[in-house]
Amino acid sequence: MEQHKIDEYNRQHLATHKRKFDFVAEDVKDLDDVLKKLRAFNIAIPSWALGTGGTRFGRFSGGGEPRTLEEKITDVGTIHALNRSSNSISLHIPWDIPENASAIKAHAAQYGLRFDAVNSNTFQDQKDQKLSYKFGSLHHTDKAVRDQAIQHNIDVIKYGVQLGSNALSVWLSDGSNFPGQLNFRKAFQNTLDSLQQIYEALPDDWKMWIEYKPFEPNFYSTTIGDWGQSHLLASKLGKKALTLVDLGHHLPNTNIEQIVSLLLMEEKLAGFHFNDSKYGDDDLTVGSINPYQLFLIFNELVEGMDARGLSHANGIGWMIDASHNVKDPIEDLLQSVEAIKIAYAQALLVDTKALVNAQLNNDVAKAQETLQAAYRTDVRPLIAEARLREGGALDPIAVFREQEVRKSLIKQRGDKTQATGL
Repeated sequence: MEQHKIDEYNRQHLATHKRKFDFVAEDVKDLDDVLKKLRAFNIAIPSWALGTGGTRFGRFSGGGEPRTLEEKITDVGTIHALNRSSNSISLHIPWDIPENASAIKAHAAQYGLRFDAVNSNTFQDQKDQKLSYKFGSLHHTDKAVRDQAIQHNIDVIKYGVQLGSNALSVWLSDGSNFPGQLNFRKAFQNTLDSLQQIYEALPDDWKMWIEYKPFEPNFYSTTIGDWGQSHLLASKLGKKALTLVDLGHHLPNTNIEQIVSLLLMEEKLAGFHFNDSKYGDDDLTVGSINPYQLFLIFNELVEGMDARGLSHANGIGWMIDASHNVKDPIEDLLQSVEAIKIAYAQALLVDTKALVNAQLNNDVAKAQETLQAAYRTDVRPLIAEARLREGGALDPIAVFREQEVRKSLIKQRGDKTQATGL
């Protein structure tokens, strides 16, 4: 995305933006601090999200999907040029193996990008793989299968070191579909023993992010099925092991904000995989279903991070993990980043003194009004202003469409390409 095209769009729409911004900004306390934090806040883009996602029933390419890791990085560069809030990319191995790490890093640097956490994959069998993960990986009854999965994770760490990453993200599909299929205690112990070996291979400055999920692809049990099991593993492993929260990896109506608050308090919150859901692990666009829950989560995050003196920008990890079977992937990711920043900005506007006073006095109505006053504020002009000051577009999706970026990608890559990933 050429900067002069973004600048021209901004020039044409600056007067309208200024009017909206001035209206909102007049009532924002500590405006400069809020804008500074918004400008610094970035969300990593996963390499597997640049193509149209799929379901177990089918996958429908939208055309112009990136065919190589280099093209995926180029697409993330386009996103970052437009929103100035996506300055890193998270790789999934072996979907996106960097064959020449130096060249890949140089290519990413052209777009101002760095590499976030690297993700291992033992939930699928790969081509020419010696042993199958049909019945699990790190928890498998066969030590040879466990050893294979352990070595894969260690290999992923090595790729990450070459790219300048500093975290390994582990999600396991290990579990069972039927009662009696699995010995829960032995499966958990096998998992712990396997993770311990991977943990010992971590460089000193690295972290291990342990993700959890209550169901799917196994429907009776999951070996790391909830935040308690992940936290138990992380606690047993050591300080470098933390719990990763995927918003879609919860049963309906779970109080995710409470989970987040406690993990942050215990210094065991690794970060987030952001998405949204109606029924289960739907992996929908962030904020498309329950934006109020997202705001409540960020309210706990801002309060908890401030209590610990953590930087909002890099105190924990921020990453999208969504699938978009019917949307343009770049537009979907732009929407997700915007939704995340909206929730974050709203949380920054919460009158914390009023909220604490209401809580201490058990003034329930006042507490609710205090939170909802921030939530009901249209913070989009604040985010647009922060983006403008960073050189991004006032309206990223409008520029993406006006410049016909997808049409150009289809012309370059073809309309039948399909990116690696689900």
